Amino acid sequence: MIVDNIENYAKYANLPAPLYRAIEYIGSTDFNHVESGQYELDGKQMVSIVNRYQTKTMDKAVWESHRKYIDVQFVAGGHERFGLISLDKAPAVTAPYDEKKDVIFYEPGTDTFDAPAGTFMIFYPDDIHAPGLATGVPPKPKEVVKVVVKVAVDSI
Repeated sequence: MIVDNIENYAKYANLPAPLYRAIEYIGSTDFNHVESGQYELDGKQMVSIVNRYQTKTMDKAVWESHRKYIDVQFVAGGHERFGLISLDKAPAVTAPYDEKKDVIFYEPGTDTFDAPAGTFMIFYPDDIHAPGLATGVPPKPKEVVKVVVKVAVDSI
């Protein structure tokens, strides 16, 4: 996993070209002017999903991982908390791998980190993650604008 501020994107130029293109895309696009929805950036090899939603409390967290796609996630507006567990420390699977949806679901974990606006993350297939969590003490749901660029593993 990689977590950083989008202002630092140039230091990731040594990543495989598709991942770097995803980072450049999120760093050069003003998502305040992009409608929510799904956009093909390179056919099915790279797809952008723009979402606007309310964050959720930890009891509603969805812990997941993917096999076919790497998630490059970007908090374009708001502030969000993420859960994170390494696949080698995976909790019990609650729903087996769904090849069509490219997702496996897991029992909840406990490790989290906060991502304010401007934060981008790269979740590889060995990163179990729980996006969309509320921040604060106590956590309170708030509006977030988030972009997920799905980069096909076989394009790397």
